[in-house]
This record gives sequence, C-alpha cells and structure tokens, in this order.
Amino acid sequence: MNTRLKAQRVASFTLALMLLLALFPAADAFAGNLEGLRSGSLSDGDLAQGTTIVVVWASWSPKCRDIAERLNALEKRWGSRARVVSVNYQEKRADVEKFVDGAGLAVPVFLDPDADFSRKNSITTLPGLLVVRDGKPAYRGRFPDDPDKLLGEVLN
Repeated sequence: MNTRLKAQRVASFTLALMLLLALFPAADAFAGNLEGLRSGSLSDGDLAQGTTIVVVWASWSPKCRDIAERLNALEKRWGSRARVVSVNYQEKRADVEKFVDGAGLAVPVFLDPDADFSRKNSITTLPGLLVVRDGKPAYRGRFPDDPDKLLGEVLN
C-alpha cells in the first residue's frame, strides 16, 4: 500500500471518529432519567442546573442503616445551598417504600434499579456521594461519616 493511500485512510478514519465523538459526547454526570419513589424524576437536565448533592444508598447495606438520619441532617445543613436528593441502588420499589416509610426520610428518593446511574457516575461504595455543579461532577466517592468538611470545601 502506498504512502498516499495510507494517509487517505488515516484521514478518513480520523474524520469518522471525530464525527462520532461530536454526535455522542461523553456524559458529564449522568445521561438518563431516574423515576422518583413518590413522584417526579431526576434527569441529566436537573443535574445541569445549579448544585445537587446526591447520596446513593441501599437498605440492605449495613453502612446505610442510619441513612435517613444522615440525609435529613444533610438537607438541614446544606439544603439552602444545594438540592439534596438520594438514589436507591438496585432495590425493588416495595422494599424501598417500606424502608423509607419506617425511617422517616425527608429528602426525595429516586430509583436506580439497573445501576446505570451508579455505574455512569463511578459510585463504587455504599453509601456513595456525588456532588454535581452545573452538570459537572465536583466530587464522587464515599459518603463520609461527617460530610460537612468535605462539602464545605466542594461547595465553596
């Protein structure tokens, strides 16, 4: 194969790749729509506006047993500066409803039944914390026992 033909093929491949990347850009935080436990939904459009603190949890996780108390405290402390929501990780709606009703959770709960949201946001531990500012992840990782210091740094 001559040099000119190789260069044309490389140029064609590069152009095709650039077109694909333009058509399918990488998601900043989340691409999709999570259904709310009681009502509403959480979409990438919601996360693109302002600051949202997202805590991912599951009732079966021993580290999430006190999640309602911790989320309610988070809402009380940071709710004036950011939207505080929770995402339940891969549980049946009935199980989540039973847990939420018994725990008195005051923040909205959205369902991630297939774990797409968690995977796309690299949530690898429960409870997980994701802070999104104008559609861009500002923090993702473990939800610390005392999140105030971390959130003070991330939100300033």
